Amino acid sequence: MAHQAITSLLLQPHGNIPNNPALPVLLYRQVLSGSSNLVDAFKNAFQQNNWGGSWVNGVFDYHHYHSKSHEVLGVAAGSATLILGGPNGEEVEVKAGDMVVLPAGTGHCRKSASADFKVVGAYPEGQENYDICTEDADMADKQKNIKQVSLPAADPVAGEDGPLLKHWTNKV
Repeated sequence: MAHQAITSLLLQPHGNIPNNPALPVLLYRQVLSGSSNLVDAFKNAFQQNNWGGSWVNGVFDYHHYHSKSHEVLGVAAGSATLILGGPNGEEVEVKAGDMVVLPAGTGHCRKSASADFKVVGAYPEGQENYDICTEDADMADKQKNIKQVSLPAADPVAGEDGPLLKHWTNKV
């Protein structure tokens, strides 16, 4: 893992998007930028650090969140503008080599992307059975789920001593 600053964004509930007021979104810049094949590099790092259920695709263009799992998105190709936190939320520019870790409940969607935009997604061990919730979901019910999601045992790329465990010390 390349050494770089990590941006931490603590998002409060917004409309019918609960976000996670105790755990911040973590944005890692150019975490695996030296790899020639970022799809394999992210998949391997996630697998080695017990983040499973990996997939390769884009990011939905509608606001959604997961109430039963945390999620990591490793940008394997291209670039995009993501909106975090729900409508009118934080706009974040990401490009190949960047990574975003979303705590359970965090709203996210793709605002725009290059034609070649691709991410590798994964979930902490035991949380691979994620749900997809939208603004139409019963937020009170989903907030109960979010409170029960356990912290991951390891950072998705840096393992047990990684920065995620330093930033995520509290629970909702």
